[in-house]
Amino acid sequence: MKKFIYLFMAIASLGVVSCEEDDNDLLTGNNNEGGLLNVQNNLVAYVVGNGDDFEYSAGLRAFQGDVQVESVDIYKQFTSVDGVTSNKVFLKNVPFPNVDQMENITFNFTYNELTQGIVVNGQPLPTSDSDLEIGDYWTLSYVSKTSSGNEALNRSTTKVAVGTRFAGNYRCINAEYYRLGVLTYSTANWPASTTIESVNSTTYRVVEYFGAAAFSGNEYYFTIDENDVIGYPENTPDGTPQSGNGQPFITCQTNPADMAPVYCGNSNYVIRDDVDGKDRLVMSFGYYTTSGAVGPRVFYQVLEKIVE
Repeated sequence: MKKFIYLFMAIASLGVVSCEEDDNDLLTGNNNEGGLLNVQNNLVAYVVGNGDDFEYSAGLRAFQGDVQVESVDIYKQFTSVDGVTSNKVFLKNVPFPNVDQMENITFNFTYNELTQGIVVNGQPLPTSDSDLEIGDYWTLSYVSKTSSGNEALNRSTTKVAVGTRFAGNYRCINAEYYRLGVLTYSTANWPASTTIESVNSTTYRVVEYFGAAAFSGNEYYFTIDENDVIGYPENTPDGTPQSGNGQPFITCQTNPADMAPVYCGNSNYVIRDDVDGKDRLVMSFGYYTTSGAVGPRVFYQVLEKIVE
């Protein structure tokens, strides 16, 4: 009996330690007390050629309780496509009005603001954004200042990635997934946002999800040519074969019979929106499982660019 009691007390003690560790892992301790900051935009697509005064935006959300986020200091740091990192420089302070329990703040920034004070290898950044290279990026980091007098560095950051027009965050407006020819997932099963980065002037990287939200932990690459036709390279930029969910990647060209359910005759192209910027990507792709339940898993999706 005593052994049982001692064992129970040991387990309880471990539980308390675990709770304390989880608590300390939060930005300001117990999130019921307020002062918790959430970064709304982990990626902002910087489009070369928009101009030095074009305004980009990102968002922050604060949970306001007994402890309140009064303001946030935002810092910037530049990393070149070659991996060379600049100094970290203060960008701006964003105040919170503290009028609602859940507050959303949007802040803007321009190329001129992003470059001020930044030094890379002893040199300032170019005076024109046209001299940037695809793959360059800034990292925005956030330090919250609370009513309790504390300052805390947020774990989440914002990547301002230099790319081309079709880089950014996308929402799904139409989608289907077929497992061995059976419709299994549809639009509602896709993630709220799919993040796409530029690799070079024609190649793009899907940062997360292989189509539906169930396929997390995946990335893949596609291309857009001068005729707005979407293709899928055989290999990734580092030379390894493309894959989906760890299995061989298939396309309408490589496996037309397997891809029959996902509209290959009317897919893999771009619909440009030159008015609102809500470009659409119509895509069909898949993978082929080579063990277990052998056969194709194929995806159709229409993604629309999210314009903030």
